[in-house]
Amino acid sequence: QVQLVESGGGLVQPGGSLRLSCAVSGSIFSIDYMGWYRQAPGKQRELVAGILSGGITNYADSAKGRFTISRDNAKNTAYLQMNSLKPEDTAVYYCNAVVMVTPRLGVNTYWGQGTQVTVSS
Repeated sequence: QVQLVESGGGLVQPGGSLRLSCAVSGSIFSIDYMGWYRQAPGKQRELVAGILSGGITNYADSAKGRFTISRDNAKNTAYLQMNSLKPEDTAVYYCNAVVMVTPRLGVNTYWGQGTQVTVSS
């Protein structure tokens, strides 16, 4: 069973920083992709940033220049460093991973439980 556990959310003032972590555990052959998504009240879930196993990244326009995604393959963990936070960044942030449990079974997508990020003075 594959599990994703997020941490690092909280309350921060505008202009502040937070670092989110997402640790993947369980029976894993490889993690092809890890991403961070967010969902604000009344809005659809949206991609914030993603990273392939080789390190190639992609960002939402709203995240470019402020957020940095990284991963530690040895620890099966991804990070999202968020700087210059704005009130509109307030949302529940979800970790996503595309995991190959075994080559025979192929890949599946897994989600974490979410962590709340609130940007407010």
